[in-house]
Amino acid sequence: MSGQGLPLRVATLLTGLLECIGFAGVLFGWVSLVFVFKTEHYFEELCKPDAGPMGNATGQNDCKAQDERFSLIFTLASFMNNFMTFPTGYIFDRFKTTVARLIAIFFYTTATLIIAFISADSALLLFLAMPMLTVGGILFLITNLQIGNLFGKHRSTIITLYNGAFDSSSAVFLIIKLLYEKGISLRASFIFLSVCSVWHVVRTFLLMPRGHIPYPLPPYYSYGLGSWSRPREEKKVTAESKKLDLQSKEFPSPKEETPGSVQQHEARSFWSYVFSQRFAWHLVWLSVIQLWHYLFIGTLNSLLTNLAVGDRELVSSYTNAFAITQFFGVLCAPWNGLLMDRLKQKYQKEARKTGTSDSAAALCSAVPSLALTSLLCLGFALCASIRVLPLQYVTFILQVISRSFLYGGNASFLTLAFPSEHFGKLFGLVMALSAIVSLLQFPIFILIKGPLQNDPLYVSTVLRAGEGSRPSTSKDIQIGATPWGLSRGHPQTWQRPDYCTAC
Repeated sequence: MSGQGLPLRVATLLTGLLECIGFAGVLFGWVSLVFVFKTEHYFEELCKPDAGPMGNATGQNDCKAQDERFSLIFTLASFMNNFMTFPTGYIFDRFKTTVARLIAIFFYTTATLIIAFISADSALLLFLAMPMLTVGGILFLITNLQIGNLFGKHRSTIITLYNGAFDSSSAVFLIIKLLYEKGISLRASFIFLSVCSVWHVVRTFLLMPRGHIPYPLPPYYSYGLGSWSRPREEKKVTAESKKLDLQSKEFPSPKEETPGSVQQHEARSFWSYVFSQRFAWHLVWLSVIQLWHYLFIGTLNSLLTNLAVGDRELVSSYTNAFAITQFFGVLCAPWNGLLMDRLKQKYQKEARKTGTSDSAAALCSAVPSLALTSLLCLGFALCASIRVLPLQYVTFILQVISRSFLYGGNASFLTLAFPSEHFGKLFGLVMALSAIVSLLQFPIFILIKGPLQNDPLYVSTVLRAGEGSRPSTSKDIQIGATPWGLSRGHPQTWQRPDYCTAC
C-alpha cells in the first residue's frame, strides 16, 4: 500500500466508526429521551384532566398537547438533519474536511451544553438545541463517509457501515435513559457528551485529512498530522488525484465519451445531474420511505402509551426494546454494501468481456439493493399499522434493518451514479429536498391523533403505495431487467437514455 500505511488507515476507519456510533445520529433515539423529558415534567403544563364521555374527569390526564409539542421538536430536528445536509455538503466540498469538522464540533458542543443546563421551565430551548445537535451529527457523518475511499474495492461496504453506525448511535439516548433510571442525572450525561468534543478535535487534526480523500487514491497519498508539514506535496497530490478522478473508469470524463464536444461538457455540470430523471426518481423513493420512518420514530412514545393503556413500565420496556434494536443497525447496513460491492465486481467483470461501460455495470449493482430496501420498508410499514403491542417487536426489527439499508444504499447509490467531485453537494441536496417532504410528519401526526382517533391505517396505506414507486430512474423497471437501459442478459445493448444527461 503506497503512501501512509495500513495501521493509520485502520485507525482512521475504527475511530470514525466510533464517532458515528457515539455521536452522529443520536436524534433517532428520541423516543428514549422523550421518556426522560416526561419524567422531568417537560411541557407537563400542557396536560389537562381527561374528561370522560359524560364530561366527568376520569383521573387521568389528556397529554395530547404535550405529545404534539415533542412531535414538533422532533419534526424540526429531523427536518434540519436532512435539509442542512445540502449547505453542510457545500461547506465540506468548498472548505474541506478540517473546517467542516470544526463547525460540527461547535454545533454539537453548544447543543449538548444547552440540553445539560435547561430544565422544565426552559424546555423551549429544545427547539434550538435538537436542530443544532443534528446539524453537528450530520457533518460528522459526511466527513467520515470519504474514509471509504481509502479502501478501494470495499468502498460501498464501508460507506454503508458508517450509515449503519449513524443509525446505531440512537442507542446513546437509551444509555442516557438507563443511567437516568439508575440515578445519574440528565445534566451529567450531556456534560460528558460535551467533554468528548476534545476527542473530536484531536481526531480532526491527527487522523483526518485537511482536504478531501480522493478516489481513486493517488500514489503516496498522505493525510493526518504528517500532511500539515507538507503543504506543497499535498497540493501536488491533490492535483494528481483530480486528474486521476477524471480518468476513473466509474466516472469517465466527457472527453472520453464525446471528444471535443463543448456542449457535452457543459451538459455534465452539477445542475445537469440535479435535473436528471435518475436523481428525481431516487429523490421520490427516498422521501416517501424516510417520511414513514420519521413519522414512526416521532410518534412511537405516543403509540406505545396508547397500546399499553398508560402503563409506564410497559412503555419503558418497549422503549428499551426499540432502542436496543436500533443499535444493531451497524451490523445490518454492511450486508447491503457487501451485496453492492459483490454485484459491482461481477457486472464489471462481465462488462469487460463484452466491452460495455464499467459505469453502467456498476449502476446495475444498485438495483437489487434498492428493491430489497423497498421490500423491507413495505413489511415494516405493514407491521407498524397493526395495533397489536407484541407485534411491535417485529416492527422494531424490520424498521432498523430497512432504515440501515435505506441510508447506506442511498449514499452508495450516489457514489455509483454520479461523479465523486459532486458527492457532497448531491448527497446534501437529496437529503435537503427529502427533508421538505418530512415536514408532513407533523400534520400527519395531528391527523392521526385527531380525526383518525389514533388509527394510522389510512396513512400507512397511502405511504405504502408511495413506497412502491420505482427505486430507480428508468421508465420501464420490470422483473428481470435493470434500469438505465441495460439488460442483464444482454449487457451489450447499453444505450444512453435521451432523457438523462447524467447516464
